[in-house]
Amino acid sequence: MTTLRKKLLSGGATALSGAALLLGTGLARPAAAADLPHAPVAYFASGADLTGRQTPVDITDTTCRNLSEPALSAVNFTTADIKVYYNRDCRTGLPDRPNDWYYALGSLHWANFAFPALSYQVVRH
Repeated sequence: MTTLRKKLLSGGATALSGAALLLGTGLARPAAAADLPHAPVAYFASGADLTGRQTPVDITDTTCRNLSEPALSAVNFTTADIKVYYNRDCRTGLPDRPNDWYYALGSLHWANFAFPALSYQVVRH
């Protein structure tokens, strides 16, 4: 009888901890999730999690564009993709390390960058 009781208690504890986990996941959202736009828009932000000064992106302009200031995050809620570069003039590579690396910010996405973004190029489909 004691064994059965322990199983029931451990099953109840499992159910409670599972419910707490589900509740915690519903409440644990990225800080920017509450501030995401609800219309087509693309911009770079000077701070992480889409905070700070915003630099809008013209998705019809597919030329390389240098940002007026480094960006730590961006949002792209458009039908275009954006190639994000950590060097000026859309040069690939990490800062001061030439290679073929850049960040692809896809349509309907937002991101925090590992390094400050300095330039970008819109890719239309």
